[in-house]
Amino acid sequence: MDAVLMCGGAGSRLEPAAAAEKPLVPVGGVPMVERVRRALAASRVKRVHAVASTRTPRTREWAESADCEVIDGTGEGYVADLDRALDAVGRPALTVAADLPLLAPGTVDRAIDGANGDSLAICVPADLKRDLGASVDTSFEHDGRELAPSGLNVVGEGEDRVVVRDDERLAVNVNRPGDLELARELAE
Repeated sequence: MDAVLMCGGAGSRLEPAAAAEKPLVPVGGVPMVERVRRALAASRVKRVHAVASTRTPRTREWAESADCEVIDGTGEGYVADLDRALDAVGRPALTVAADLPLLAPGTVDRAIDGANGDSLAICVPADLKRDLGASVDTSFEHDGRELAPSGLNVVGEGEDRVVVRDDERLAVNVNRPGDLELARELAE
């Protein structure tokens, strides 16, 4: 399965903590996007495609040097860039946000294994994020639990399913300055 690494957004919620484009902000001395690419490379993902836009020209340069196939995003938002990427890559595809710097290869492999042709939204309990001190920008109720999207998904042709993982590495996607501080602490 190919992976789509989403790294074309503005990263405006992280300002002013980020002096660089958001995907290039370091966690544990390594840019977040490179940490995610390494997790994908150590998993069973066949190829990594990076979606960059006019908002992330330096990230595009990074992707080209990291041997990722670059897909031009519109810069109009996550959904528009994701649609463009899926048109280029096809389905099924694993999608992951560049701001998930604690992602582990085994987590990626479990998502691939669990998909079986379906679409999976990998979510974490919102309470886990709050307990860690991570921001909860989006949440929804599912089977009586408040869940938050993790930024890791599989987009397939079959049924849409929600999978819940109680994994703090998936609970820390860096959207705000406090998330960056938390990711840096946990990466040590």
